[in-house]
Amino acid sequence: MNFPLPPQGRRNRVFPPSPPTLHSLASVITGVVVVCGLYFGRAVLIPITLSVLLSFLLAPLVTALRRFHVPQFLAILVAVLSTVLALAGVGALIAAQIYQLSASLPQYQEEIEQKVQTVQQKTVGRADSLMSRAATALQRVTPTPPPAPLQPRGRAARNQPQQPTPVEVHTPAPTPLQLAQRALAPVVAPLETGFIVLVVTIFILFQREDLRDRLISVFGSDDLHRTTTAINDASQRLSRYFVAQLGVNVTVGAVIALGLAGIGVPGALLFGAVAALMRFVPYIGIWIAAIMATIIAAATQPQWTMAVSTLIFFIVVDVVAGQFAEPMLYGRRSGLSPLAVVVAAIFWSWLWGPVGLVLSTPLTLCIVTLGRYVDRLNFLTILLGDQPALTPAQTCYQRLLADDPHEALLQADRLLTTMPLIDYYEQVVFEGLRFARNDALRGVLPAEQVARINQALLDIVEDLESVDDSRHAAAGDDSATKAAERADEGAKVVEFTLSPDAGEVLCVPGRGAFDDVAAAIVGQLLMRHDIPCTATTYEQVRATRAAMVDGQRSPAICVVSLDAPESAPYLRNLVRRLRERAPDATIVVGIGAVQRDDGAGIADDPGTLFPTSLRNLVEECGAALVPAHMPQAEKREAAPDMQDQYRAGAKL
Repeated sequence: MNFPLPPQGRRNRVFPPSPPTLHSLASVITGVVVVCGLYFGRAVLIPITLSVLLSFLLAPLVTALRRFHVPQFLAILVAVLSTVLALAGVGALIAAQIYQLSASLPQYQEEIEQKVQTVQQKTVGRADSLMSRAATALQRVTPTPPPAPLQPRGRAARNQPQQPTPVEVHTPAPTPLQLAQRALAPVVAPLETGFIVLVVTIFILFQREDLRDRLISVFGSDDLHRTTTAINDASQRLSRYFVAQLGVNVTVGAVIALGLAGIGVPGALLFGAVAALMRFVPYIGIWIAAIMATIIAAATQPQWTMAVSTLIFFIVVDVVAGQFAEPMLYGRRSGLSPLAVVVAAIFWSWLWGPVGLVLSTPLTLCIVTLGRYVDRLNFLTILLGDQPALTPAQTCYQRLLADDPHEALLQADRLLTTMPLIDYYEQVVFEGLRFARNDALRGVLPAEQVARINQALLDIVEDLESVDDSRHAAAGDDSATKAAERADEGAKVVEFTLSPDAGEVLCVPGRGAFDDVAAAIVGQLLMRHDIPCTATTYEQVRATRAAMVDGQRSPAICVVSLDAPESAPYLRNLVRRLRERAPDATIVVGIGAVQRDDGAGIADDPGTLFPTSLRNLVEECGAALVPAHMPQAEKREAAPDMQDQYRAGAKL
């Protein structure tokens, strides 16, 4: 096989697709400015962000009330008042729980100190005793230190500097007004923020249509259909997700509160509310509430039974909610990768503190959803989303480039659980080979690497010979009626039962860098469908000018090359030589070859076929082995009806 070789004395160099431009620099500067604006403008942006997220939560309720012909003002008022009353009620109960726990803090402190001392004696205490023994043994072998100097007496003692007299500063007792200011100061700021959030939420709900029109005008008034579809899809997607997540978190909080109350943990309602709130921070939020509740449980009971029961209860509830409830409501994917969730929590916590920690997942999800429709923000969707960054074909080729065929084979095993082998070859391997072919034509793949990729693919193809497609075939048989209704003729390869003297298909690869692998794949697929075939090489056919081709033995010739779509000149010459040697044979040129109207096609005779997929290629090769007296157009139609006749011929 002729591999593309770089010029002598020169190394292959891969140049970037485009050098950095002023636009890239402007994008970086814009990102820095946006981050600085988020940091320094957090006092204004936090209430606005909370209002937008709250409007997403209340929009389904307002829409449901409007369906019952409730006026818009009354529907918004009912939704907002319901939210305020619910938050006020929960806040009052939490305040009562905090007051109850604060009254028992001294008792809890003593119990915790005793448990800590017990644990310390059994762990650290033993280590200290060992260290003390080692220190005593070390002192025995070390020399005795010199005696301490004598203290001065008499006149020398009087001449020493005097020690300074300690001074204590006592602040006056605070006045009642100062006490009131200290007590109300922590409450005034949250109340002020909450009031602003409610007011902005009301205005957002009132002017949803107007805000939508303004967004359409800003982001894409030229393409109203696309922009409207994007905004509606994003708003509905986010509303459904936030409502579902809020429902799951509230349910989990209620279950935890009831369970902790049954166990006997004080402040069960407080820990249930903390768990519901902290579940907005995936992976780590629920365990913050679990640690707090476990500490209180350990301080309540002298034994460890309540603490262990509390921790086990949290684990069970979180597993049930994460593995069963959430997948049923909004799927197993939240739209964010696990690493993106952790990075987003760190980033938003740095920007906006505890509020940013709670809002990190909703805010990042909004950005990822926006990136699906805004081209300039698409990179955020790729970096932060949970969708695969590479297609299966790109992943396969990347693994081969990294010289990791084992991982490529594992990927094949995973994909073959959901697709037949022929689809894997066509959608993954052949697409990956096209990437490799383009790189080889550009000269960025050395000959040694091309050889390694070919050998790795041949090993993978050989390993996949034993793949069982029976379950996919059974699934196709079960849905045969539905497939017939949909007229999905390409879903299954037509099976052929051929007579012993039907001949065999001759597979001839092109001279491309990866055509031998493609021919090996085609040969394996033909054999899996009981179509006899044999293989040769391009060099043999070219060296003998196709003299080794036997038209009687091989009534069908399959030319396999990734260069077929371009109608390469050498392929046209190859097909002409094959036609001269086997004028009555059916020549199948794959894959993706096309006949051109300008006369530059591979062949123009009716005996040359150009299948567009692997399924069509296998079917055309099988139909070509049907008895030669039948016209080519009728072979494929008659082949399924003649199976019984061929089966009887095979027995003879």
